[in-house]
Amino acid sequence: MSAAEVKIKAENLEIAYGSNVLMRDLNFEVKAGDVFIVMGGSGCGKSSLLKIMTGLKTPTKGKVIIDGVDFYACEKSQRNEIMQKSGILYQSGALFSSMTLSENIALPLQQYTDYSAREIADLCRLKLALVGLKGYEDFYPSEISGGMKKRAGLARAMALDPEILYFDEPSAGLDPVSSSLLDDLILEINQSLGTTIVVITHELSSIFAIGSNSIYLDAEIKQISAQGNPKKLLKNPPNQNVLNFLTGGRK
Repeated sequence: MSAAEVKIKAENLEIAYGSNVLMRDLNFEVKAGDVFIVMGGSGCGKSSLLKIMTGLKTPTKGKVIIDGVDFYACEKSQRNEIMQKSGILYQSGALFSSMTLSENIALPLQQYTDYSAREIADLCRLKLALVGLKGYEDFYPSEISGGMKKRAGLARAMALDPEILYFDEPSAGLDPVSSSLLDDLILEINQSLGTTIVVITHELSSIFAIGSNSIYLDAEIKQISAQGNPKKLLKNPPNQNVLNFLTGGRK
């Protein structure tokens, strides 16, 4: 797959709840191999956009095209196939508290593959090892730290070897060290596996550390007001709102 190939394309998307329009006329492309950042202030529609991109919320208008397929116009079976090629890490990790880490990771493998119980157990160990949790297979979520829960959630999101990984505010609730370690892990997955990554965040340290491309959702105009590499946008911001956001309001 070429790094220039378009993995996800949004065409004239509108995000609304009833008559309340959060964003309109959203047009952007996520290239294969990108670490694509969706950034903006609280309430601008970042998480709602994530729901649209992952099939959890139908857009009011517009299209989401994934691997050349109109996600909301295709047959349900084809949509399910596309969804199985993606994984999501939610803010909380969203682990089932009554299950061990290995049992959490096994769920999608049991549901969507024909692997034997032994093969699934081996894959669970492998996925946990990939995120630095070797030896924690039989631990419950309550027995590990917040940062470890995020990594365990990531292991589950990677269970089916997805082509696209979505992250919803991955640094939320983490201390700076844990947040930095998670950023390093995201980059490692992207670079070693070639996974296309979409990150919803307002954390500046993460944005500059991992982002190769980005969009800025501007709540004031209810549209995208900047696109591009975050570091380049900081050097040449297109407007004051973007400058204020990328400098934390210090300029």
